[in-house]
Amino acid sequence: MTVFAQNMSYYTSEYMRPDGSFADRLIVLETVRDAGLTGIGEFYHEALRFLLLRAPDIRDRTERDAAEKSAIILCQGLGAERHTAAAGDLWHTAELFDVVRDANDGNAMQAALIALGQVTGRDFIPQIVQRLNNYNSQTYRNAETRRRVQMAVIGCISALEAFRDISGYRPVFFASNNGGYDPSVRQIASNALPNIADDPGEIISAIIQDSSVTPNIKLVAWNEMLRTRAPDASKANVAAVALTTGWTYATTNRSFQANLSEMRKGAINTMRQVGIANSSVYEFLERSYSRNFLSNTPDFDEIMLTLNTLAAVKSDQAVEMLVRFLRELHGRRRSGPWGEKERQVFQWVVACIGFTETRSEDARQLLTTIQRTNDYTPHEQRLAANALSSLGG
Repeated sequence: MTVFAQNMSYYTSEYMRPDGSFADRLIVLETVRDAGLTGIGEFYHEALRFLLLRAPDIRDRTERDAAEKSAIILCQGLGAERHTAAAGDLWHTAELFDVVRDANDGNAMQAALIALGQVTGRDFIPQIVQRLNNYNSQTYRNAETRRRVQMAVIGCISALEAFRDISGYRPVFFASNNGGYDPSVRQIASNALPNIADDPGEIISAIIQDSSVTPNIKLVAWNEMLRTRAPDASKANVAAVALTTGWTYATTNRSFQANLSEMRKGAINTMRQVGIANSSVYEFLERSYSRNFLSNTPDFDEIMLTLNTLAAVKSDQAVEMLVRFLRELHGRRRSGPWGEKERQVFQWVVACIGFTETRSEDARQLLTTIQRTNDYTPHEQRLAANALSSLGG
């Protein structure tokens, strides 16, 4: 406070002159800013409190412009000084210059929100989250309103990124996918996401499960999970949610169906790499195989990914499923149909059983039968023999 009194007393008295206008105060602040002074967080804070006190005196556009420019300088100064004591007044500044009022440009609100993040004003996280949720939920047809709102959106994103609080992840995610925002704003939000949380698994799972979220956004959420620094166990849990939702979300929209299919395949492939989270997943892995196999237009990629994942997991349940698939194919080989689809899947299933190196007696018996049955071609018999060899048979 001694340094404050000695070095800033002149600027303080000039700024707080009873007869000073908003324009006069702006000149003082511009002088201080341009002087490059540091260690003056208390001056900026006192000046901001004075600005808020005199805000009711704003009567016209000229005074409002000067007040907004002053607020920007003060917020930027407080942020640079990391003046934590100013958090409450920074939030009041954001409220004063809230873009819900058409008279406000948006720059001052943005500066206040950014500064809140810089001074670690965590007490105001709920309010900032609510503001961003409100912006995300509205449509702005007027170009000028849209521009002003986006200034505030950027401020909210910046603050939530600085706080690194998981509660900020969901609104920032939806900002990154809001088609009403400019691409540059969406990119700012997308860039912020990895900095908000290393493991947003629970939030992303909730987004994927939310029935009000369309499949194209569910798919984006799933892909977002893949670029996080989350541990494998968390990715496995979200993969289980993505696969389950990919089969349980009902839609007749072809584009959405394609989104769900892509999400399922991404989830299955992730399970191949990081493992299966829980036994409930097997029900939906079986759907990915059987529904495609029985379809007139099967997705062979999903079938192959499912089989490869079961082979990689090598659990008893995974082996049982593979053997069951092979037994069904064996029945088709004897009584039909046996076309190109069956031949292709037969090769994959047999190879995957061999890859598991299982000690299952059921697997050995079935492969031995196939190897010796004349219903199969020599090539198919060799595939069975090779798998048996891999099992040590």
